[in-house]
Amino acid sequence: MKSILFTHSYFLRFDPKQWQLGQPYPPLGTIYAAALMRQHNYRVSLFDTMFESDPEAVTIAINNIKPDFFVIYDDGFNYLTKMCLTNMREAAFSMSKIAKANGCTVIVSSSDSTDRYEEYLNEGADFVIIGEAEHTLLALTSHIDAGLNNYDTINGLAFRDNGKTIKTAGRPVLKDLDSLPLPAWDLVDMDAYRHTWLKHAGYFSLNMSTTRGCPFKCNWCAKPIYGNRYNSRTAGNVVAEIKLLKDQYQIDHIWFCDDIFGLKPGWVQEFALLLQQEAISIRFKIQSRADLLVQEDNVKALAASGCENVWIGAESGSQKILDAMDKGIMVEQIHDATLLMKQYGIKPSFFIQFGYPGELREDIQLTINMINELLPFEIGISVSYPLPGTSFYDKVKADLKKKTNWTDSDEMALLFTNTFPPSYYKQLHRYVHQNYHKHLAKNSMVKLIKNPLSANTKSLRKAISVLYHAPATLIAGFKLKQLEEA
Repeated sequence: MKSILFTHSYFLRFDPKQWQLGQPYPPLGTIYAAALMRQHNYRVSLFDTMFESDPEAVTIAINNIKPDFFVIYDDGFNYLTKMCLTNMREAAFSMSKIAKANGCTVIVSSSDSTDRYEEYLNEGADFVIIGEAEHTLLALTSHIDAGLNNYDTINGLAFRDNGKTIKTAGRPVLKDLDSLPLPAWDLVDMDAYRHTWLKHAGYFSLNMSTTRGCPFKCNWCAKPIYGNRYNSRTAGNVVAEIKLLKDQYQIDHIWFCDDIFGLKPGWVQEFALLLQQEAISIRFKIQSRADLLVQEDNVKALAASGCENVWIGAESGSQKILDAMDKGIMVEQIHDATLLMKQYGIKPSFFIQFGYPGELREDIQLTINMINELLPFEIGISVSYPLPGTSFYDKVKADLKKKTNWTDSDEMALLFTNTFPPSYYKQLHRYVHQNYHKHLAKNSMVKLIKNPLSANTKSLRKAISVLYHAPATLIAGFKLKQLEEA
């Protein structure tokens, strides 16, 4: 029985903001691949880098396991790995070299290596899998085990042959997602994840995926692994995994990490019904789109099934910018979806993006006004981030010099020339957050004045926080104005 040591390149400690947040999720894509390989009689192990502090630590695992194959298989479901952070790239290079020096066949699958396969082959990888990887990995290892070396017959692969880089034809996407075994959750050190979640959040959450891909064509969104298709697991298959996670790991909450949750017509309604029939109660959060959440039956079914938080790519309060992004939504839909979710007790949260080419001060103000008016539960602010394979990247790539990726997820560096300098957008990030929290505090104060009997420690604390956020917003706004006029 051949041995595979799986790992991934996301080191939580190398991402200071996420380390402080303390809400890590296991590498879902990695353990999906491990489950398939184990089903085909490979002995699989996992070196989970999530809590490690040094890529060199992989040496111990390699020496103990002595794997035939060393597979760096990043979690293609997690947006943090999709960002292709340079901290993680360097860690992947280090682990590749260590494994290669210890006689392993090194195989890499990630968003970053799909875009930069030449670099990974230079840094110790024998093979880079391009795109969706489970079945390519199985085909490749089976080929090697059989003593064959005509790798150009395997779709979805990049490798070197006599110094020449070969990239084979793409592999057709997997349509029947139920055909995959459930992820190899038993490989994960659940105690480490549970302890971290309970310490920082007070509950334990795990991640699941119900779909692959996204058919929408926002022109800044890179999809190097799962592409523009959209395939879905059946609702019954998903409910079976929820039962497993609740029974074996006592989870309190799920993050459904799909790009778009429940796009298939009728799926959410069937999901809600099955959960009710199985008497399963679970809280969860999802990612979706405003135009999918203006339909009351969808929102009602989400609320009935336990959805408590929906992140939508609001991006901008300016229709001009949404259209430039090819977002395919209207500002009015963001408003309508937000109000409908609040009506059904779901917390709407916004991804906001500043710095898209052509964005002017008035567009920024429209976005700030939208946030102030709708008061989402949470906001995540970023600046436009060009990734290979997008038309947005093609538009600005001539402007990208030595630096093409962020070091960690909180760097927030504007990598191309825009209306304002990079320092402006960093200050804008601070200002918008302070302004948002000021408006939340004012809203809490108004609610307390209207209904003083509803007061509790949390609501009082939030209302009183206006005393901090109001002056902090003024100061941040003053600094922003200085940068704007510089």
